[in-house]
Amino acid sequence: MFSSNSSQVSGAANYIEDVFSTYLYTANGSTQTITNNINLSASGGLVWQKTRNSTASILGYHFLSDSARGSANVLSSNDSSAQNVPIGAIGGAFNTNGFDSIAYGPGIGDLVSWTFRKQPKFFDVVTYTGNGTDGRSIPHNLGSTPGSIIVKCTNIGVTNWFVWHRSIANNGLLLDSTSAASSTFWSPTDTPTSTNILVSGTYGTNVNGENYVAYLFAHNAGGFGLTGTDNVITCGAFSTDSGGKASVNLGYEPQWVMFKRTDSSTYGGWYMIDNMRGFTNPSGSSWLWANTANAEQTGINFSPESTGFSINFTGPANWIYIAIRRGPMKVPTDATTVFGLNARTGTGANATVTGGQTDDAVLIKNRGSAVASLFSSRLTGTGYLVTSTTAAEVAAGATILQASPWDVMDGVKVGTTSTITNASANTYINYLFRRAPSFFDIVTYTGDGSLARDISHSLTVTPEVIIVKRRDSTQNWLVNSGTTLANNINLFLNTQDANITASSFGIVVRFSTASTFQVAAATTYDANIANATYVAYLFATCAGVSKFGTYTGNGATQTINCGFTSGARFVLIKRTDSTGDWYIYDTARGMTVLTDPYLLLNTTAAEVATLGSVTTVATGFALNSAILAAINVNTGTYIFLAIA
Repeated sequence: MFSSNSSQVSGAANYIEDVFSTYLYTANGSTQTITNNINLSASGGLVWQKTRNSTASILGYHFLSDSARGSANVLSSNDSSAQNVPIGAIGGAFNTNGFDSIAYGPGIGDLVSWTFRKQPKFFDVVTYTGNGTDGRSIPHNLGSTPGSIIVKCTNIGVTNWFVWHRSIANNGLLLDSTSAASSTFWSPTDTPTSTNILVSGTYGTNVNGENYVAYLFAHNAGGFGLTGTDNVITCGAFSTDSGGKASVNLGYEPQWVMFKRTDSSTYGGWYMIDNMRGFTNPSGSSWLWANTANAEQTGINFSPESTGFSINFTGPANWIYIAIRRGPMKVPTDATTVFGLNARTGTGANATVTGGQTDDAVLIKNRGSAVASLFSSRLTGTGYLVTSTTAAEVAAGATILQASPWDVMDGVKVGTTSTITNASANTYINYLFRRAPSFFDIVTYTGDGSLARDISHSLTVTPEVIIVKRRDSTQNWLVNSGTTLANNINLFLNTQDANITASSFGIVVRFSTASTFQVAAATTYDANIANATYVAYLFATCAGVSKFGTYTGNGATQTINCGFTSGARFVLIKRTDSTGDWYIYDTARGMTVLTDPYLLLNTTAAEVATLGSVTTVATGFALNSAILAAINVNTGTYIFLAIA
């Protein structure tokens, strides 16, 4: 008998955020409901959990539980035992928005869970009872030819986890071992199809009378996004060169990658990395081994890119991988899911600043002191930049940001006594941004010195404003708006300067598209110096969420219609035809009366409490030059970014 226990979602667009999640949490000794917005109750799937900082007895094991075998029945990828119900198993229900995790004692510490929902062209779970034959066909509901298959006998112990991968189709691997690929681990003739997997009694995947579970991973099968053609999972291979380097083109930015060396057992573990635990930190990306109970380690030089990833790890070797696309893929309709603001008082102790969503970037400013405004992002790791200076990226240190500041589901972890982020009794404003299509994206790249280079991005629409900062050395913050030389606006975020002519500005985006923007070297303000490192922040107008635009001052009052229905919560304004500061207004500090405060991005000054002149209105925001003429000078030209 066999079963795929399939519940397929059809008739609507599919998105990666609905079928996969990496979720971080801390054990507390009682049942916890993990709300990751994955509907396991209706669709079924797999939950894979691992403690991160403990290897204590069986509680340090990987725990895999799926809908086909029941949530309480656990297998461990680092162990050859039969399924069981250990203390600390997942044990709870598979819910409409996640799962219940029970009985992890508080001493276990931090955990990570990876949830794979069953969905055609992404993932499937199949169970069957062996009959001893070779080349037996087992039907599945993946809706495409699998890219990789993992099989485990569930009712007897001392049986390996067998792995088939399309890139080594004549060999197999063992998930619970560092062994190199071998023809003894999988029958060379057991090649799956879009409707069936093949298993063999001789090779241990179809022993008569034994029970099995198979996890199926798709490969570049499309099926996602509005058009149904976007890929979200890739099963491929790469080879590192003599220096240990490789670059992999996926066509998308990954959020989760598992990779394994195939030609040797040296460095032969199954490495598991993800963007929530950190693709980057001072010691390299964080990883767990699927084949051991070891605690989390760091040190792999793994860099996610807009179209794939690069790695610099060990010498020449051959590897296979499974990669999953970063989300979200949906265009946001509610600004509170992608932007949060938080006015708070510093505690002088480690704290987490939250935004109400999984955040990717933060801007923090001390409201009452003349200190730097900090900008940090998940993609760039533990360092930070200062918006009011040309300074290179700074290592945060324990007092400014915590050691792994982005290792949290919501917000960012700030340090202890720094006046920049969390000094006791100091007041702060925090702006937290989530990357999302049509709203906001972050790109990191290394310059190559060329005069016109296209950089890929994931905004999915043409960016309306791009902010570029060199990370490894001093340089101005380059701000560009416009898609042609005729309509380019070029500014410095750290100065009052007016629009700079395009011929002397390094970031040339006249060829900006929904997938790329162009940078240049050999100009006065370079954005592509060979071997220099950069970060770019991209914004666009997203209906009902954000609005980038221009206005002409009238010297009196005017309303800027952003197409919002509940008003702007955040407004950034800069004059372009003459010198002028970068003004920030927000509803957390007040935008209801003309004397509510403003901050400046281009200086370290404390907020100005009585000269705001910008208020929120239902459709966007209103200007009044009676108190602060600078934001509405008659005939003056301005750009603005507003977020609902």
